[in-house]
Amino acid sequence: MNKKIVIIGGGAAGMSAAIFAFRNGARDICIIEKGDSLGKKLSMTGNGRCNLSNMNMDGDMFNAAARDRVNAALAAFDVKDTLTFFRSLGVVIKSEDGYLYPVSGQARTIVDALSDEIFRNKEYIKVRFHEQLKEITPKDNGFVVRTDKGEMSCDSVILATGGLAGPKSTLSTGDAYYICKKLGMNVKETFPALVYITSDLPELPKDNGVRIDAKIDFLIGSEVIASEIGEVQFTKKGISGIPVMQASSEIARHLAAGRVVDAVFDFFPQMDDESYDKMVADMLSLEKNRTVGDFVKGLSNMSINAMILSRMKFNPEMKIKNISDSMLKSIIDNYRHFKIGIAAVGDYQAAQVTAGGISLGDLDENMQYKKIKGLYVIGELCDVNGRCGGYNLQWAWSSAYLAGMDAAK
Repeated sequence: MNKKIVIIGGGAAGMSAAIFAFRNGARDICIIEKGDSLGKKLSMTGNGRCNLSNMNMDGDMFNAAARDRVNAALAAFDVKDTLTFFRSLGVVIKSEDGYLYPVSGQARTIVDALSDEIFRNKEYIKVRFHEQLKEITPKDNGFVVRTDKGEMSCDSVILATGGLAGPKSTLSTGDAYYICKKLGMNVKETFPALVYITSDLPELPKDNGVRIDAKIDFLIGSEVIASEIGEVQFTKKGISGIPVMQASSEIARHLAAGRVVDAVFDFFPQMDDESYDKMVADMLSLEKNRTVGDFVKGLSNMSINAMILSRMKFNPEMKIKNISDSMLKSIIDNYRHFKIGIAAVGDYQAAQVTAGGISLGDLDENMQYKKIKGLYVIGELCDVNGRCGGYNLQWAWSSAYLAGMDAAK
């Protein structure tokens, strides 16, 4: 007897789970999608280019609670399997320093490859749009799935609804957290992840902002809770860029717990202490008949210079001959240790991913809920969040493989 599988959510994880289940013999699959199209969020990933995985892939690139389980999932379906999977869909992948993209440079290519495979097999994989999950009720050897359009019975349910990130564009409003909680699952507190961070610093640039390479240490008191390096963007609201986004979920957790978090920037991230000391000595030996504004011109971007001089309350027109060497050194040291207070992280609308979600401890090695056979949770709905660079999508493919293959058995 052919099993009926209902998949809730037509995103990256949901679509690929349907394909894996079909390829493992399932012939009665139904995808329920709240929106009007498949893969809407996927079409926007990687700035529209879809960074779908990364050659440097392991559990260390994910939140601490997920690392062992991610490694186990990768043992079943890794990056090479992902490349093989998309090749079987007719997609050629290229690597840019290990970051994997379709050669087309368009996320739409990935969305179309997945959705075309589904619609080519529409006799066996049905898609129902504009339909929202309301309840899942276990029954003997199966489930009743209730939506706003009615009820259906099935043998297995795969929850792939996504989290809370990007609700206006993706309609991911976190409904499944409530449904999972009603079914007895443990839902870890959720936070926006891969998102900008705001600050109340008055010296922040008032124009469109500035991008600059820097090392950032995020601190609670003197304890470093996260450290990143790369291109940072300063705006009138706060800070962004990949290094900031990488640390955002960790910062969000601490802020939610009421802890005070600061960020300390080093605008000479490639300079060791000996080189830095030599640079400071060279700067202090410069001819003194110049202004403070001229003195800092070669140190950094003019917006960064303006921030630091404003912080130190120096008039750029002041002559450095009227300033002591120790005070000039203090100016330069601000480029090595520029501290700002963190006010908040961006909201879910701006976030790329949701941190937190369904506890992996409630799920077996095939992503099946341990207490209810035939009920699976995959993708962003789980308490799994990775760094920028294709890690979150690899989790979508790997978790979808595990659930799709197992549900079809």
